[in-house]
Amino acid sequence: MLSATPDRKTSLLSRYQHIRHQTEKLCAPLTPEDTVMQPMVDVSPPKWHLGHTTWFFETFLLLPHLPGYSVFHPQYAFLFNSYYNSMGSRVARSERGTLSRPPLEDILAYRRHVDAHMEEALQRDELLANPTVAAILELGLQHEQQHQELLLTDIKYILSCNPLLPAYLPEAPSVSGQISEKEPLNEWLHVPAGLYTIGHQGSGFCFDNEQQPHQVYLAQFEACQRTVTNAEYLAFMEAGGYANFTYWLEEGWQLAQQQQWQAPLYWVKQDGSWWHFTLHGLQPVDPQAPVTHISFYEAQAYANWSGHRLLTEFEWEALAQRHANSLEQGNFLESEQYQSVPANGGSAAAQLLGNTWEWTYSGYFPYPGFETAPGAIGEYNGKFMVNQMVLRGGSCATPQSHIRPTYRNFFHPDKRWQFTGIRLAKR
Repeated sequence: MLSATPDRKTSLLSRYQHIRHQTEKLCAPLTPEDTVMQPMVDVSPPKWHLGHTTWFFETFLLLPHLPGYSVFHPQYAFLFNSYYNSMGSRVARSERGTLSRPPLEDILAYRRHVDAHMEEALQRDELLANPTVAAILELGLQHEQQHQELLLTDIKYILSCNPLLPAYLPEAPSVSGQISEKEPLNEWLHVPAGLYTIGHQGSGFCFDNEQQPHQVYLAQFEACQRTVTNAEYLAFMEAGGYANFTYWLEEGWQLAQQQQWQAPLYWVKQDGSWWHFTLHGLQPVDPQAPVTHISFYEAQAYANWSGHRLLTEFEWEALAQRHANSLEQGNFLESEQYQSVPANGGSAAAQLLGNTWEWTYSGYFPYPGFETAPGAIGEYNGKFMVNQMVLRGGSCATPQSHIRPTYRNFFHPDKRWQFTGIRLAKR
């Protein structure tokens, strides 16, 4: 059992405050009107994110563990429960954008209320020494960091639907006015055949879907040093990739035709040149930056066109194990660039973490021995293990302290609003 030392109290409180402040910082450039928008079902209004992440701490930590705690508002559990059936009824996901009330100022007051009580809880020795409380606190912090990434990607989609194409923030100094001219270094990296241990090992935090480390046998393969660039993807477009069914899975082909996909999400052609909407406004497409905002279907079609394939999630993790020294060199939320940047040629395996999530050709299934936790926390990951594909590596919107090589993200194969890209493989 962990002891509630003064240093540990200070560290936990500081980390809690930093993560909670980061969420509000991400919302600071928005108008109150921006925070209500929900232009598609996958996007949640920023105001809802602010409320939901607060409801998580109130529901799972304060109510059961802080004596005398009273909820801020008796109806907020109905408004801000996401998908926890065991916690009762809730507003339908598709209806979150109808919540003009409570106003944003009330949601911020809700956050202040919960934060004040959380800060009280983090001073109590008996709570900090409770392993259940410690586990819920860590899960709540990791959960809020997940929503920070969702906030950025949801905000981008919301602003992109406005005909004025407003910028979320001015351009970051490190990318302002710069278009890459030199093609980033690329080569094929060999990974030998053998048994590889997949899954989280050690004492640090992980989600339940990373647990149960197990061995898998992998045949030898090669993986690209970096992810596919905009210039390389544009070659696929110009070669008729969106018009040739032979590259596509049938389900993806039908969807691409129905939705009239001709380019990645956010790309527009103006005066013969390709531009894309970014969180810094409309910008020319950087040819050497990694392509992002593509579906699994588009990633798989590009791989077929190129004569290669996507990695499996086990191959991706084996590649990360062999290039562990390059994992800290990524582009994360903290850079405040909020868009993918060209690979740094000095790394053996570039941008394995950060910059863009990488689609794998692996369905999202449980590892051998996976067990669903009892109670509401058991609804966190396990019940989604069907009809989704695994992504690895994190993105430019992922907090750096939140990502690790064993992290398993998952989306339905048609999703494009996240920063999702391609790393190729071959035998």
